[in-house]
Amino acid sequence: MKKLIAQFMKFGVVGVIAFVIDYGLLVVLTELFGVNYLVSATISFTVSVIFNYCASMRYVFTHKEGMSRTREFVIFVVLSVIGLLINNGCMWAGVELLGVHYLITKIFATAVVMVWNFVTRKIFLDGGDAQAA
Repeated sequence: MKKLIAQFMKFGVVGVIAFVIDYGLLVVLTELFGVNYLVSATISFTVSVIFNYCASMRYVFTHKEGMSRTREFVIFVVLSVIGLLINNGCMWAGVELLGVHYLITKIFATAVVMVWNFVTRKIFLDGGDAQAA
């Protein structure tokens, strides 16, 4: 249980940094460049996923023995695309259906996607008890 808590804490640190990248880019694209919030959310999410993959697979999760890096990356991308759909669904529902400001909605969407990301990456990508770097 201690290892799982420590792993979740590392995941949290990586997630906070990814969130800052995601949220910051969302604000810059939407507020400064006038890009539609859903387009901005997609771009910012994609950039943060690239960072998140590099950091997560280095500091949080252990490579599964027998799984190629290509397959690992493809699984990560598929899980992230599903996360993107969840993110944009939450963004759309919060803004369009509930009338909540997109920056507040983004915080909720991030929390939902964070749970999705940890659980699915733990199941599909983590090598288990092998010591992470």
